[in-house]
Amino acid sequence: MTITAAADGSALGNPGPAGWAWYVDDNTWAAGGWDHATNNQGELMAVLQLFRATAHVDEDLLILCDSQYVINSITKWMPGWKKKGWRKGDGKPVMNVDLIKQIDDAITGRRYRFEWVRGHVGHPLNEAADVRARGAAEAFQRRSICPAGPGYPGATASDASLPGASDEIAPLF
Repeated sequence: MTITAAADGSALGNPGPAGWAWYVDDNTWAAGGWDHATNNQGELMAVLQLFRATAHVDEDLLILCDSQYVINSITKWMPGWKKKGWRKGDGKPVMNVDLIKQIDDAITGRRYRFEWVRGHVGHPLNEAADVRARGAAEAFQRRSICPAGPGYPGATASDASLPGASDEIAPLF
């Protein structure tokens, strides 16, 4: 069996209040965010949290993602970055390296593939993830409770960070 999930991020102001979400169906999703982050950080965190939430199952994972940056970071650029000490070809440090290193750890031994989907064109899973990621960003903007979602069945706190935790990445400022 293959788990098919969409992962998305949202930042109001970019950077600004930000959210992330992954979505399988109405009973299987998670979201969280921060007071201040970028859209790319939200996109990466959504993928990281999806890997963490499904770590306890031995299933293939199909990740629908509207971010070419995330897909290319994980599937094309990461091996070279690692060989160069987490530096890009121009010698500059990799942006969002903290999240990318965590994803690198989370994908070890996993069977997964990414599929790019165009954002905001009505793809049901992508739209559902987008609504939840934006909702998380808006909750942080209002300083209200972030809708965290039910998570993945059988996941434990050791499988996934608590959705909505705001201390998973360093603040930008």
